[in-house]
Amino acid sequence: MSGNKKGCSTTSQKHRNFVSEPMGNRSVRDVPGIGPVQGRRLEEQGINRADQMLGQYLVSGRDQGRFQGYLKNTTGANAKQQSDVYNGMRDWTDNNM
Repeated sequence: MSGNKKGCSTTSQKHRNFVSEPMGNRSVRDVPGIGPVQGRRLEEQGINRADQMLGQYLVSGRDQGRFQGYLKNTTGANAKQQSDVYNGMRDWTDNNM
């Protein structure tokens, strides 16, 4: 049993809040899967807002492997964090674009 698909216990409150609200000027740290360490690393590279992370997701062609590779290389995010960020971006775009 893989936890890749949405289920009643697989999404966090942070995820549910993120995908249900407009992007606005929210901090990159509001993105599901981005913790303090990953947030700091992204901010050091000039990615301060969630919409900038969305831009990276869209530039990757919404491709899970490419986007998660980007996260691993730029933030050192582990597999769960990469998946949480990807799922947050995917679900947000599904709901809002």
